[in-house]
Amino acid sequence: MAEKAKLQRTCLACRTEHDKRELIRVVRTPAGEIRLDDTGRMPGRGAYLCKQPECLRRALKTRALERALKRPISEEIKNELLQRYAAPNE
Repeated sequence: MAEKAKLQRTCLACRTEHDKRELIRVVRTPAGEIRLDDTGRMPGRGAYLCKQPECLRRALKTRALERALKRPISEEIKNELLQRYAAPNE
């Protein structure tokens, strides 16, 4: 049996390709809500980021995440992203 191909996605901030499971997925649901997708399977438009704090900060600062999802990101979601993935000592 053939081995299943690994899905590759590109980080919005650093533009490098990684395995889909190594990235953070943020999704705009069909209802228009912005959510963090821990399962990688939620329906909607998805955007991917490295788990590196500098990539997360760059995507928020340049509004790349908002452009990719075609919707403003709430402060609540921004804070949740920073709290989960930004380095605790920074």
